[in-house]
Amino acid sequence: MGHLKQQHDLGSGRERLRDQVAHVLRAALISGELRPGQVYSAPVLAEDFGISATPVREAMLDLAREGLVEPVRNKGFRVTEVDERDLDQYTEIRALIEIPTVCAIAASATREQLEALRPVAEEIVAAAREHDLIRYLEADRRFHLSLLALGGNDRLVETVGELRKRSRLYGLRVLDERGELLPSAEEHRELLDLMLARDLDGTRECVTRHLGHVRSLWADERGPRDRTGV
Repeated sequence: MGHLKQQHDLGSGRERLRDQVAHVLRAALISGELRPGQVYSAPVLAEDFGISATPVREAMLDLAREGLVEPVRNKGFRVTEVDERDLDQYTEIRALIEIPTVCAIAASATREQLEALRPVAEEIVAAAREHDLIRYLEADRRFHLSLLALGGNDRLVETVGELRKRSRLYGLRVLDERGELLPSAEEHRELLDLMLARDLDGTRECVTRHLGHVRSLWADERGPRDRTGV
């Protein structure tokens, strides 16, 4: 964790600092840098950031309210473990929300609105090529939530954002090492092209496939498993 300070410049101001620390910790949770089931101390994390323990403790309490960590008396915070059943249910909910919403947006969004997402899609691909997992995750989140925002339903976007936080990509680093992350990144370009072509069937197939690939990234500490349970 000692390298987090070098990767993220934290600004001044208590509220801003608290939010920035929470953001960095979420990214570390998602990438697997903070490990499921492990307990982390706010003072120790604060030393890594080079700041006082108070904003770190406040940020961890924010993450606890989101269900990402849980307080451990006199020790710190334990990273919440998410099991396969949880992940499957998160995927099902996201599919029910995102597939019809993206298809509707493909039929209604202007070319200008969709092309505005092109730089973010390219950033996702560049981050995958450069093995920059934090940048990848941040760009991926911006792309998907910005795309869904074109539908005009703020509560829907908030719901998907919360689901993304809870369904952390534990196996992301392993997938990157295997060279399996880049194909998923390139699907963002493909999706945009299909939406711009008003190809609704292709859009549905692509977003369905993409969510399936996202689910395949949710490998726990035991490594890849047969999803059939055999």
